[in-house]
Amino acid sequence: MKIGLGSDHNAFEMKESLSEYIKELGHEVVDYGCKSCVEVDYPEVAFEVAVDINDNKIDRGVLVCGTGIGVAIAAGKVPGIRAALCHDTYSAERAQKSNNAQVLTMGAKVIGIELAKQVVKTYLESEFPGGNSARKVQQIIDKEQEFLKGASV
Repeated sequence: MKIGLGSDHNAFEMKESLSEYIKELGHEVVDYGCKSCVEVDYPEVAFEVAVDINDNKIDRGVLVCGTGIGVAIAAGKVPGIRAALCHDTYSAERAQKSNNAQVLTMGAKVIGIELAKQVVKTYLESEFPGGNSARKVQQIIDKEQEFLKGASV
């Protein structure tokens, strides 16, 4: 898979470690930044990853910031994107198997790199099976479309 990877300055070191790890797992990594520990705002990075998922330029995204919350909120603002904040392997598996989440988010100030690697591995190895979960995901997609039609631009 082609994985979009991005962070803010709070998670730069984790992003760099995850980049190498994801490559070791056999995936291609597209680095969306940031490029150093110099302060950078996370929304633009999250938006770019989410848009590129919608445009089929990448298959999934992994975003990290201090808590993982900000990048989850930002990525989730892009229509069609389901971003899941996960700090354990069970949640990472369910993000994919129950919710078909295209983006995994984590907090570098919340979990360590070894656990983050296991969370990423679990997420990337999990597939959406459809079934009862497909109906629920479709309800989310339908409601999002309903909200978008009613929105004034």
